[in-house]
Amino acid sequence: MNSPIDDRLSKSYLRIIYRTLILLSTFVFIFGSQLANAAENRLRARDAGLVVGVFEPGVNNAITDVEGVLVGHETVIESNDLRTGVTAIIPAPGNLYTHPIPAWVTVGNGYGKLIGETQIREFGELETPILLTCTLCVWSAANALKEWVYMQPGMREHTINPVVGETNDGRVNNMWADPIQRDEVFSALANASSGPVAEGSVGAGTGTQAFGWKGGIGTSSRVLAEELGGYTVGVLVQTNFGGYMTINGAPVGRELGTYPYRDLVTPSDDGDRDDGSIMIVVATNAPLSARSLDRMGTRAIMGLGRTGSFASNGSGDYVITFSTNPAVRKPRISNSPVAIEELVNASMSPLFAATAEATEEAIYNAIFKATSISSSRGELQAVPFSELIRILEKHQVLNWDQTVPR
Repeated sequence: MNSPIDDRLSKSYLRIIYRTLILLSTFVFIFGSQLANAAENRLRARDAGLVVGVFEPGVNNAITDVEGVLVGHETVIESNDLRTGVTAIIPAPGNLYTHPIPAWVTVGNGYGKLIGETQIREFGELETPILLTCTLCVWSAANALKEWVYMQPGMREHTINPVVGETNDGRVNNMWADPIQRDEVFSALANASSGPVAEGSVGAGTGTQAFGWKGGIGTSSRVLAEELGGYTVGVLVQTNFGGYMTINGAPVGRELGTYPYRDLVTPSDDGDRDDGSIMIVVATNAPLSARSLDRMGTRAIMGLGRTGSFASNGSGDYVITFSTNPAVRKPRISNSPVAIEELVNASMSPLFAATAEATEEAIYNAIFKATSISSSRGELQAVPFSELIRILEKHQVLNWDQTVPR
């Protein structure tokens, strides 16, 4: 017969072995599919031959091609049900509170929670960085952004207007646990940089979808010819919307058999393919007023429509557009009138076209770069890359820069 000491030691060893097995199984559950998909060679849209529009992209083909714009991500993949993150966009250098920049919020369909929207539309100005995150994370993220802004040089006890947008990643993420807190927000802001931007299942796009497949963060840019002003337009998107996936006109969603209302008898079966949201951030160095920025935001919605979205009843489709041009950046307080320079309406058309193009391509990049994500709540599969390319080749929508005369 074992002694009491032997029994206690045996039970202790069993507990250690049991806990070790639980930790190993959790690790495999969390990271297995993520690591497998990360190894898959998923190119950006343009690198795969998908050329959108006629204008050329910037060096990084990203929103960071607009000088001064920085982007940072913090991704949260923890336990068996947290698959989310936060993406930070710092729109311009210096203190945005004392020297705000022109901005506007354009609403496509207003089923969402965009903190700070009304003051932007009242003043036509942006005074903090922009955060994107999960739906029920916006309030904690805004509180953290508030704290970060107060820590910047030149700040006193002002009231500030933190701007935080969201999409619902609840299919794979326990957003009710409020997983985005101070540490995650501060990390995303600290990581913000110029240059290439990570896309797909990262940051605020970690747990989001597009057309019922895995989506996420995407970005793109356009640079106008000098004869058209030489300005740059950059777009970043957080996709989580549905519709009939259409890529350069090719009916990809129909080919894959994944589109809303396919079965008219029970259309709710495909409900996840039409509901959802998208946050679109548009940056430009063109000298524009808030009114002109609103007009650009409308063209971003047009770019969204080209991809197959019809802005369903349950969709929150928002565009935050801003200008970084020093000629339109005013001090917050001045005792005398401030002169600004801005483009006239007749000069806006090239910027409209560039915005629609960059938005469309940013969405494609989110889809192309996305990798599958799973949790105890469910899973989102990335569109099979080889099948996606096969469909695009079938419809002859690749390499238009080489096959279609300009």
